[in-house]
Amino acid sequence: MWHKILNTSIYVLSGILGVLAFTYPFFLPGAQEGAMGLAHSQDAPLVTAALVGLSLIALLVELQGQSISAKIVAMLGVLVAITSVLRFIEVAIPMPGGFSPIFAPIILAGYVFGGRFGFLMGSFTMLTSALVTGGVGPWLPYQMFTAGWVGLTAGWVAFLVPPAAQPGRNILMVSILSAFGFAWGLIYGVIMNVYFWPYALGPAEQSWTPGISLGEVLGRYGAFYAVTSLGWDVVRSLGNVLLLATLGAPVIRALARFRRRFFFQSDGRSL
Repeated sequence: MWHKILNTSIYVLSGILGVLAFTYPFFLPGAQEGAMGLAHSQDAPLVTAALVGLSLIALLVELQGQSISAKIVAMLGVLVAITSVLRFIEVAIPMPGGFSPIFAPIILAGYVFGGRFGFLMGSFTMLTSALVTGGVGPWLPYQMFTAGWVGLTAGWVAFLVPPAAQPGRNILMVSILSAFGFAWGLIYGVIMNVYFWPYALGPAEQSWTPGISLGEVLGRYGAFYAVTSLGWDVVRSLGNVLLLATLGAPVIRALARFRRRFFFQSDGRSL
């Protein structure tokens, strides 16, 4: 029991850290406004180290509690490696708009293996793929957090619609996951833009200014997002739907078979 409490505390702490990392610039004086090139350049290494450290500790606690087997950890490594290769292909052969093949595997892994597995899958995928593609920068920990949240919330979907063993349930399962993927294609962009928006210069009606009301913050950010990112993110959402609708059912069946064989716990959703 102690390891479950400790592990849940670690994931909660990482979530709080992520929220603080995204939002603390809004509580600073306006000196950082217009310094977009320096956005988070000083704190990003510390945030990355903290997130990676918490993720590794969470994994060690899971193993210590024997809620998962070493084979599941190996599966996590394999899935991270495969998804990182997909991101390398994405960089080598640019896709239209924000289309990326990496979110579908993160969603499917979180859905089958559970939210905590999905969080680790998302965050480690972003870290590994950044090292492979040379995409390391102050944006990296924010990508790790957001991709981790994609995998985490994918695990919650399984409580509404468990991975289907009967072929007749595939349509409902894939439809819900496709809708989930479409929504996260937009939400990912909404969250990631927050990382640099306080530092961006632009029209007053699209820029953040210290002291404005919450209503103005939301209105200005909505205008900024619609102008700069909405079209790009819609393409990402449609790409998620395409991949999940075409590959979701067979991939889920393969992952579910592996989960049933190697999880110690009967419900298979401890990680």
